Amino acid sequence: MSEHWPQGALIVLGASEEQIPLYQEARRRGIPTIAVDIRPDAPALPFAEAALKISTRDTNAIADALGDACPAGIVGGASDAALASWHALSMRYGTTYVYPKSALAAVDKASFHTVAASCGIAGYGWTASNNPDEVVAKAVRLRFPLVIKPVDGSGSKGVTRVTRPDDLPAAVAYARSYSASQTVIAEEFIQGRPLAIEVFMRDGRALMTCVKDKEFVDGSFVVRRLRTAQLAPAAHHQLEASVERLCRALGIANGPANFDVVLGADAQERVIEANTRLGGDGVPRLLAAAYGVDVVRALIALALGEPFGDHLKRTRAAHAALELIGSSLAVEGELVTWEGIAEARSIPGITDIELYAKPGDLVRPHDQSGHKIGLLVAAGPSVADALSALETASALVRPIIRPIAKGLTA
Repeated sequence: MSEHWPQGALIVLGASEEQIPLYQEARRRGIPTIAVDIRPDAPALPFAEAALKISTRDTNAIADALGDACPAGIVGGASDAALASWHALSMRYGTTYVYPKSALAAVDKASFHTVAASCGIAGYGWTASNNPDEVVAKAVRLRFPLVIKPVDGSGSKGVTRVTRPDDLPAAVAYARSYSASQTVIAEEFIQGRPLAIEVFMRDGRALMTCVKDKEFVDGSFVVRRLRTAQLAPAAHHQLEASVERLCRALGIANGPANFDVVLGADAQERVIEANTRLGGDGVPRLLAAAYGVDVVRALIALALGEPFGDHLKRTRAAHAALELIGSSLAVEGELVTWEGIAEARSIPGITDIELYAKPGDLVRPHDQSGHKIGLLVAAGPSVADALSALETASALVRPIIRPIAKGLTA
């Protein structure tokens, strides 16, 4: 082997801004990390002791490069792309925690519909195929409006809301461009209250559950805000019971998962999709602000085969709200500077301000989750208090972005 990998390291699959807390926690504990990410400029790479510039989907290439390394554990963050490798590498290296193969059913949105139906979750019309003509032909028989998306996508990439059959071919082509399997799913759009449910399982039961309300960037499915939801105890219990059943059906006895749910006017929940991993979009920060729990520490403890329950004990009972910062431009731009950051940090109730872009960086339109450039988190004794602090800080924070003329680079 030409590489000498640190022994007893934690292999972290992915090095996006979402994974930075994983590297920070490993460093806090004195555990070396080996990052795996094909991008040479992935933002978490500076936090790793060593790096493999390989796609997290390419399990064989990762294993060949690691050779006879002896990792202490393997972990993935807010990325579906790495989940199959997480399972395969866990098996190859005999780590204490093995990511369950059965959980990969959630990565395929069509397979997940079958899992949800087996758990007694209310369904709705959908069709999926790797043949674009077949998707269009079957989708026209569904109830419009429809949502067209890659069956194996995440982060709101390649997603379109369609109100007319004539718009289906373009939406299907767009979704296919973001699908590794070239497979597209068309689903009936469900009206109601959009929720996101975060859960961390231990021994087949939800040790921690958080239900969040979601708001979107105008006219899209890209999340703009999250806040802890106010629900009647019976409704919260019903949602928790549903996600517990889903986790058990997916083979997740221990570990995190999150679910996108729509609560209809009939009080019936419909689970839109699942992510069998930590939630993205800064959710660990929101959970810490609201409850004092640390899902990142819990996940790393799980990956290392250690008890993790203490990290999920609630030490406060606040409410929290989070806002994702993105470009307001419809074209690519260059970040010139940030304004109002110091003033926003001084607002009572603000717990976190994270900036993912620095002056000179390319900034893309906020049309998918991965294009966010920062986030704000606020906490307070009520949802209204948290939102008030968040809105005050949000009004102060301004990314100054210069549009880039088409054909030119920054």
